[in-house]
Amino acid sequence: MDEPTRIDRLEMRLTEQDATIEDLNRTVTEQWRVIDRLVRQVEALREQVDEAAARATPRGPEPPPPHY
Repeated sequence: MDEPTRIDRLEMRLTEQDATIEDLNRTVTEQWRVIDRLVRQVEALREQVDEAAARATPRGPEPPPPHY
């Protein structure tokens, strides 16, 4: 059997690199989906915390405890 020519080696290498690029692209795309979902969740939680803090803010001086 003949040894692969330089062109054959380059074509094999290009094919392997194309497969690697596709794998990386899928991975990056999925990571962006996850990041986008997490960013939206954090924003929703931030809004919930802000709303809870607004409801919990005292409306005047705190009354003294009952033992006074």
